[in-house]
Amino acid sequence: MSPIDNVIMQLDQALRTLIPGSSVASRPNPAESINNVDAIETKPLAKSATKHVAGLMRINHTGEVCAQALYQGQALTAKLPAVRNSMEQAAKEEIDHLCWCENRLQELGSHTSVLNPLWYGMSFGLGALAGLAGDKWSLGFVAETEQQVCKHLQEHLQLLPDSDAKSRMILEQMLIDENRHATAAVDAGAATLPAPAKQTMNVMATVMKAAVYRI
Repeated sequence: MSPIDNVIMQLDQALRTLIPGSSVASRPNPAESINNVDAIETKPLAKSATKHVAGLMRINHTGEVCAQALYQGQALTAKLPAVRNSMEQAAKEEIDHLCWCENRLQELGSHTSVLNPLWYGMSFGLGALAGLAGDKWSLGFVAETEQQVCKHLQEHLQLLPDSDAKSRMILEQMLIDENRHATAAVDAGAATLPAPAKQTMNVMATVMKAAVYRI
């Protein structure tokens, strides 16, 4: 494809990621099974609990926005076709997470973060830079990102109300997928990032979570 074609495709993917309802999941939402299983008892959430869960799911949604941007940026600059294809496949799987979180936010009567375009742009740039640094560093960036995502998903699972089975099932499946992405990156030859890079990524994630929980 020509450079112009690539630009058009990247813009199309950005719009599909940022505009609610523009993406379609390839797998069923894990929470849908609750409606078909009598053994799972669900109770309406209190107003305060609903607001809290919406904040958590908004963070997870923005995390998937960032993941899309990271993978798209890395796929654009990755040198080896196998690595580029792996990035694109991972991005497709992350679309499921994006849609699931968006659906849950709608059910909770809430919204996605208005800051998502900012986080998308920053993440795309970081992904592209990682790809330019070389495939082993790009893979290392993926591995570290996914490992940090797994950590905060585990934290969110602890913070969810016991009665919120829908959000729990979504996050549990996301955790399985993210663990697999991290393992695949390591197996493909990911380099271990320097400690300062890991700390910087952690600080950025902390800032993002604090802002997106409310906005």
